[in-house]
Amino acid sequence: MRAVVQRVVSASVAAGSNRFSEIGRGLLVMLGVARGDTGTEAEWMSRKIVQLRIFDDATGRMNLSVRDTGGDILLVSQFTLYGDASRGNRPGFSGSADFEKARPLYEKAVRSIEQQLGKPVMTGWYGEAMQVALVNDGPVTLILDTPQRL
Repeated sequence: MRAVVQRVVSASVAAGSNRFSEIGRGLLVMLGVARGDTGTEAEWMSRKIVQLRIFDDATGRMNLSVRDTGGDILLVSQFTLYGDASRGNRPGFSGSADFEKARPLYEKAVRSIEQQLGKPVMTGWYGEAMQVALVNDGPVTLILDTPQRL
């Protein structure tokens, strides 16, 4: 799995004219599922996202997690995180898991994060074209990859 994690003041996602999710202070996470990923990777990534200490403490050091701050998470599926444009100019997506295999892993990550945070996670809509807006705080943006062998 691969995640782009952004510390935000606010973030929202829309799809079509009447689907909309938003959060205040917290994390916007774009999550991609790779071929071969399993529930083990989903659990690892979920723990990493919730425990990642990228919020400032009283001394201004990044020492607090989203759980510590009571922040929210907006989790959006994004298969293009496994796009490969190393040859040519049009990316290939063969590194991404198939739609049917990726969806349950994405949903497992959502449930795992909710369980760890003790509150609902806002999401996008799996497999739909979406428009994402954010106000990055810092800016702080990290790219997380699950280890090769879990």
